[in-house]
This record gives sequence, structure tokens and C-alpha cells, in this order.
Amino acid sequence: MAVVKSTLPEEALGVTGTALQDTLVDLLGLSLVGKQAHWNIVGPRFRSIHLQLDEVVGTARAHSDTVAERAAALGVSPDGRPETIAATFALPGTKDGWLRDTEVVELMVSSLEAAIGRLRERIAVTEKADPVTQDLLIGITADLEKQRWMFEAENHPRDTSAG
Repeated sequence: MAVVKSTLPEEALGVTGTALQDTLVDLLGLSLVGKQAHWNIVGPRFRSIHLQLDEVVGTARAHSDTVAERAAALGVSPDGRPETIAATFALPGTKDGWLRDTEVVELMVSSLEAAIGRLRERIAVTEKADPVTQDLLIGITADLEKQRWMFEAENHPRDTSAG
């Protein structure tokens, strides 16, 4: 049963719907990874990384809502159910228990990097299918690249030779 009729041709809708659904899963999963790390981080950089994780979670949640609403507007029912996320999430996730601040930085760099790589593939396949969705994915990629950069910068020791 299709409640909302799509403005896209069937083939384009298939490509676009898949790109949006896969992005929704990545973003919802990324928000869960970020929150799990947020609750379990320990170490000397606890506070700054703890707050930075909230930024990632907020970004992922805001974009997941936009992605789901784009899918719905095109007549594709978005699926953000927990069992769907658990069954299809493919980004690096957290281990159980406390996480050292250095582990969290590495985890977030790798998770964001994987999400960005997957988004870039979707940007390519939606170019002709739906440039509006492609534009949305480009914006999400830019925001996640900014978050990745901020975590990557945490990965490098301070240069004490300058001065």
C-alpha cells in the first residue's frame, strides 16, 4: 500500500529509496554509537570528547529526521525500527564497557570515515536518479566530514617543539 505517490519514476525511486534508507540506518546507528561512547568514556580528555560526542549525536539525529522525511515525501516508508538498525547497521561500533578517551577518538574517526565513504557512494548513484536527494546527501557528508576532522585532530599529540 503506497500512501504517498512519488514524483520520481519507478527506477529512480528504487535507487533513491535505497540510498535514503541506508543513510537513515547509518545515521541512527551512528547516533547510538556516539551516545554509547558518550556514556562510557573515561580518561584525561573526558570532558572535551564527551561534549564533542553530543555534537555528533545531535548532527546524526537531525540529519536522520531530514532523511526519513525526504523518503516519506517521495512515497518511501522510512524504517528506523530498532530491529532494522540492529540487522543492517554496518559501521564500526563500540565494545562493551568503559572506553578510554583514545579508543573513543579512534572509534569515531573510523565510524565517521566509514559513514562518509558510504555517503559518497550514494551521492554518485543519486546524481541522475534524484539530484534533490543527492544535494541532501552532500550536505550530510559535509557535516560528518567536519565531525571526523575534529576527532582526527584529537588523534595527534601536541607539538611541544613550537615556541
